[in-house]
Amino acid sequence: MISNTTAITTVKFYSNDGFHYITESPISLLERCKSMNHLKQIHSHTITMGLFSTTAFQTKVMVFCCAHESGDVNYAHKLFDLMAEPSVFIWNTMIKGYSRINCPKNGVSMYLQMISSKIKPDGFTFPYLLKGFKNDSASQYGKVLFNHAVKHGLDCNLFVRKAFIHVFSLYGMMDMAHKVFEMGGDASWDVVTWNAMISRCNRDKQFEKSKKLFIEMDNKGVCPSSVTLVLMLSACSKLKDLNMGRYIYDNYIKDAIIEPGLVLENALIDMFAACGEMDVAQGIFDNMKTRDVISWTSIVAGFANIGQVDIARKYFDQMPESDHVSWTAMIDGYLRMNRFKEMLELFRKMQMSNVKPDEFTMVSILNACAQLGALELGEWVKAYIDKNNIKNDTFVGNALIDMYFKCGNVEKARKAFKEMHLKDKCTWTAMVVGLAINGHGEEALVMFSNMIEASVKPDEITYIGVLCACTHTGMVEKGRKYFASMTKEHGIKPNATHYGCMVDLLGRAGNLKEALEVILNMPVKPNSIVWGSLLGACRVHKNVVLAEMAAKQILELEPENGAVYVLLCDIYSACKRYENLHQVRKMMMERGIKKTPGCSLVEMNGIVYEFVAGDQSHPQSKEIYAKLENMMQDLKYVAGYSPDTSEVFLDIGEGD
Repeated sequence: MISNTTAITTVKFYSNDGFHYITESPISLLERCKSMNHLKQIHSHTITMGLFSTTAFQTKVMVFCCAHESGDVNYAHKLFDLMAEPSVFIWNTMIKGYSRINCPKNGVSMYLQMISSKIKPDGFTFPYLLKGFKNDSASQYGKVLFNHAVKHGLDCNLFVRKAFIHVFSLYGMMDMAHKVFEMGGDASWDVVTWNAMISRCNRDKQFEKSKKLFIEMDNKGVCPSSVTLVLMLSACSKLKDLNMGRYIYDNYIKDAIIEPGLVLENALIDMFAACGEMDVAQGIFDNMKTRDVISWTSIVAGFANIGQVDIARKYFDQMPESDHVSWTAMIDGYLRMNRFKEMLELFRKMQMSNVKPDEFTMVSILNACAQLGALELGEWVKAYIDKNNIKNDTFVGNALIDMYFKCGNVEKARKAFKEMHLKDKCTWTAMVVGLAINGHGEEALVMFSNMIEASVKPDEITYIGVLCACTHTGMVEKGRKYFASMTKEHGIKPNATHYGCMVDLLGRAGNLKEALEVILNMPVKPNSIVWGSLLGACRVHKNVVLAEMAAKQILELEPENGAVYVLLCDIYSACKRYENLHQVRKMMMERGIKKTPGCSLVEMNGIVYEFVAGDQSHPQSKEIYAKLENMMQDLKYVAGYSPDTSEVFLDIGEGD
């Protein structure tokens, strides 16, 4: 029998274009093999011809099966089982094969068999093994395998340590990643390893840690790559850290130490825009050689975020192409400025442009519907989300609950709450606040109790809803108890709004003296909201002395606050203090203070109409006022309604 596989032999191959005869040694043939079909023919031929398969030949077959993209790891395993004493290289090859086909458990199984066979792992074993890991396998085996590496003295191997850092940081095991990372000396880590650590911190929203790592990297003289700078500019954007952003720009980009490509320039625009430095962001944008949709979106979002929505719209309209992120950025800009009509018009244009919105867009639209009280449009948005399979996550659910409550549909809000699979603190808070402002105070307090039982910690806003619930149901004692529990049970320090709620609660119940004591004992200076709560209570209970005191305090804080004058006039009118009433009216005229006209919003067929008191801008205003007059006549003469005009404030344009 010929025992040398380097011997020349003739092999008959079959391929798509027929049979071929090649005369070469088996190992030479393996080196040029490109498919499992050819490999099997070579392998079977060596067996048929009685050629003895040497270790070199077997190794070549194993390497092809495990490393080549068309290789078959199962075929390799069958050959592996026939080997008497496979070397560490062969074990590593099998482990590498299972990593290549994303079977980490099989790789771990091979590793355990290797250890059981008294074969010691080398510097390639763990990197090959870890390369195939996913989140579940990393959390299940990662720490144990690192302990194995330490046991076998491989924790000092830089290649091994980098592999562990990569897998730990990639799958969020940052404690272990830091542990391994800190084992390296000052010059141990290359920029790729630093980037892996910073990237994971960014993904975990631990931007301060990203910043700390970069400073450490910078101090150790490791030159960052463009990837490092993009990661850090992103962290600076989230932190709104202009100083660090400028440091990166001045030291690495401005003088072209690192060439600012498109991705890096986009990150720069985003950072400066997030920090409100739109002049710098615009300068970078104007000097860009090429721009993509991200460049345009960053500049649009930047202007929108600082309230310059008209400039943002100018850039938005110039965009060569736009995606759902661009549209959402512009929609959010209108939302921040309470320009809801323009926002909804833009959303309609978005639909006409066949750009599919995502869940973030829908949250913005639902928020607009909530502010406008546009229930019909909000219902359409809900149907649109369901029909188009838009991700209905917790944020969308919370926005739906808020919209239903602000539109007064408590039952639909309850239904949306029950249908939510995942509820967070905002979900529970929306229910507590929504029920409270819609007059369901007792149910709001029950919801709050359920929230505590569900181990969800309340925040400042939750307690505003709780105190409002107590106010609207007249539960003074419970209000006192909940106010005290904020600090005692949950460590929440009451702010001015909470004190305002307490003043409102006590004032509505007629405890004006106690309400005043709350104000005077506040740890912070009371603002106009707190004094306004007392003034409102004085109006209800016709307490002129305290009303004058509260009004004086508010006007010192806000001299142009017309609502204060109006409330004072209402109180003087109700108490028949006409001389004081005329004095306040005269003061208003002298100071040019005017009553803010009332405004109403009416939704019809998905369109929201706005009406201001005395407004005649609507094309059908004559018909509208005629209908209102008919309704007033029916109320007065048919229903017997008699309006209470005791607190109606006369026009200050009238004579005394």
